[in-house]
Amino acid sequence: SIAWPHRVAMPTGKFERPLDLVELGSMTFKAPDTKKYPCIQLAYDAGRQGGTMTCCLNAANEEANQLFRDGAFGYEGIPKVISAAMEEHAKKDFTSNPDLDTILAVDQWARTYVREVAKGAVAV
Repeated sequence: SIAWPHRVAMPTGKFERPLDLVELGSMTFKAPDTKKYPCIQLAYDAGRQGGTMTCCLNAANEEANQLFRDGAFGYEGIPKVISAAMEEHAKKDFTSNPDLDTILAVDQWARTYVREVAKGAVAV
């Protein structure tokens, strides 16, 4: 997301070998660190709730990342404003079985809400 909307060209084959899973043999996975990366838990929560919450999460995340890149708040502010948008959405207009118009409206609302939080118009 740092280069969005542009793509960063990555050299292939110059510095690393292609991934060979057979040669690798085995891999070890650990549970994600949701304390270090709180947006992971927000995504889990939105996915479990379903409906318009995933739309709210996505729009708030995109807007928060843009505002972070613009210097509106620090990195730690990203999950704070996303969480605030999700909480407000849950209280006001969450829909479990949305149509396209509802999804588009929630997308716009979440983006606006995050911008208002960043301006200080809405307290978090």
